[in-house]
Amino acid sequence: MTHLSSPTPPAPPGDIPAALAGAAAAPDAPPRLEEIGDDAGSGRLVVVSNRVANLRNTGQAGGLAVGLAETLKEREGIWFGWNGAPDGVTGGEVQVERVGPAEQVTVPLSPEDVANYYLGYANSVLWPLFHYRLDLVDYRPAFYESYQRVNQTFARQLSPFLKDDDLIWVHDYHLIPLARCLRKAGCRQRIGFFLHIPFPSPDILFAAPNHAELVEALLDYDVIGFQTQADAGNLKAYLAENSAAVQLDDIHFRVGDRTVTIDRFPIGIDAKGFAAMTREADDEVLIDLMRRQVLGRRQIIGVDRLDYSKGLPERLKAFDRLMAQHPELEKSVTYLQVAPPTREEVDAYGDIRAELEALVGSINGRLADFNWTPIRYIHRSVDRAKLAPLLRGSQVGFVTPLRDGMNLVAKEYVAAQDPEDPGVLVLSRFAGAAEEMREALIVNPYDIDDMAHKLYQALTMPLDERRSRHEALLDHVMRHDSRAWLEAFLAALGDEATSARRPQQAPS
Repeated sequence: MTHLSSPTPPAPPGDIPAALAGAAAAPDAPPRLEEIGDDAGSGRLVVVSNRVANLRNTGQAGGLAVGLAETLKEREGIWFGWNGAPDGVTGGEVQVERVGPAEQVTVPLSPEDVANYYLGYANSVLWPLFHYRLDLVDYRPAFYESYQRVNQTFARQLSPFLKDDDLIWVHDYHLIPLARCLRKAGCRQRIGFFLHIPFPSPDILFAAPNHAELVEALLDYDVIGFQTQADAGNLKAYLAENSAAVQLDDIHFRVGDRTVTIDRFPIGIDAKGFAAMTREADDEVLIDLMRRQVLGRRQIIGVDRLDYSKGLPERLKAFDRLMAQHPELEKSVTYLQVAPPTREEVDAYGDIRAELEALVGSINGRLADFNWTPIRYIHRSVDRAKLAPLLRGSQVGFVTPLRDGMNLVAKEYVAAQDPEDPGVLVLSRFAGAAEEMREALIVNPYDIDDMAHKLYQALTMPLDERRSRHEALLDHVMRHDSRAWLEAFLAALGDEATSARRPQQAPS
């Protein structure tokens, strides 16, 4: 039984911990908004997501919030979504606040809809399903009814704010049916959808009782964006066998009398901004870094929300296996895992927390000495000002999700490194980032021995090889930054021909 009472405010959409504002586009990046001209449309940008960022204060916001907030400041628009209150205390009122040229429009949800739409269908059905965890799917008809009802309500509440030439950009799995609901309400504007998490293969998607309705609703969007070629390919494979949609070319499909674009738009980070943060460590972090330098200790670091998709127990077991296979590393290597909580009302999240804490206690109990704690585990959020220099001061970035849409921590780790003495990224083949970041040490997160072996390879890698791998990774992270992602999607949404003409962002 899933416990759905007394919910806490939800996690931000997708897996987007990096700030998106301020990174300059590379020479081969898609054209900037001011260069696109009339092709991109002259209307406002209307952003719709489950949660709305505080446009007045993005200092503590995640990447999606910062990047889109900056865009709204440039071209006007609206950010629309749930106000985040878990108990509907606003009494059902739509709240509108103008922040510079943009409007922040927030709407309440009833406690029932928080339980059934958000914690229920979105995070107890779609989240595990899209992360290939069919064993954790908790489907109930009431969940799906609430999911549809909330999307219909959002469409009804948003419609009065729309103008004829607006571009509407909908984000993530919470809002798959929104375009269909808007179309039924008379909306004829171009509407794009971006999925921040993975999209499953057809055989996995078939496990959802409502899979046909979900895909049909997706096809009411004009542009459907994914993190990877594999995710886009999964939808195309489904359409080939289960839809009347006609594929016109690699990215365009004819759906009735409309043309729908299905493409990959891999999200990036503000690489330059994040790199600058690494050079501003506070005293607490500097003391920790100096202590490890004096003791000659290297650090493996992982940074993930405490979610069953992140492969955290497997990661701990791999570190334990590394110590068993290479006892000479004892007292010379530590593993720091930052895992802030999320969605604790859902049973599966309580289970993964209990498993993780038991493993940490067991490993430390067997291996620790009075002056060495092999695993340091932090179950709370760490300020980004501390996190950036911690990533820079860690010799191995351990990023091994069992399934992930992109995983921007991998890109943050690369951006944080000292090019003269960089660390090594160990990356799961099932992270979307692996499609791009081929110079990382790619591992199978289900294979404990493979991960232990790659950890040892990373810790013993010669400097020349570390520099060569990092140089290639950093070049990609800098060129395919957050701004390039945002502008590529808006170019596709603003004009179909622009989307067809733009250079494809092939993995490099």
